[in-house]
Amino acid sequence: MTMPLAGFEGWVGGVDEAGRGPLAGPVVAACVILDPARPIAGLADSKTLSAVRRTELADRIRADALAWAVAEASVEEIDALNIFRATLLAMQRAVLGLQLQPQAILVDGTHCPQVSCRATAVVKGDATVPSISAASILAKTVRDDMLRQLHGRFPQYGFDRHKGYPTAEHLDALRQYGATEVHRRSFAPVRAVLIGASSF
Repeated sequence: MTMPLAGFEGWVGGVDEAGRGPLAGPVVAACVILDPARPIAGLADSKTLSAVRRTELADRIRADALAWAVAEASVEEIDALNIFRATLLAMQRAVLGLQLQPQAILVDGTHCPQVSCRATAVVKGDATVPSISAASILAKTVRDDMLRQLHGRFPQYGFDRHKGYPTAEHLDALRQYGATEVHRRSFAPVRAVLIGASSF
């Protein structure tokens, strides 16, 4: 795993998000400043790890990182701003939530949130930059926990299994039960339910 830190000095935070594609629940972002003296083995894109391994690594990240923070943008903010802008807002909140403010951040993808420090986008950074991998793991584990909690309120939707993504099971539940307060009304399948369309 490589870390493109040439030209960076001081604390550098990695930033990533989880939950851009789902039809329900918030989008969650994390920022992590790793401790060079306490490297964490096995960091990788959270999507390539098992749930058990993600949880193990999330515990290590919380224990061994110099600083970390997790933040979200709500369903209401997603619908008001759009998912792209809401994701950047969640990322900005995560950076601002750090106990140590970084001199720079490296952000997975092609866009960066508006922050006071230097920000660099890294395509596929969750697979190549350890601090971004760590952020992806924290963001996903926190969001998955949120969706398991939503399952307790809305068990008929299967949030504990698909985590809000538009699986066949989720779309069938939307058709049968309609949309809840935690569904993103600006997303096409949810909007179709709200206007009574049957083909989606």
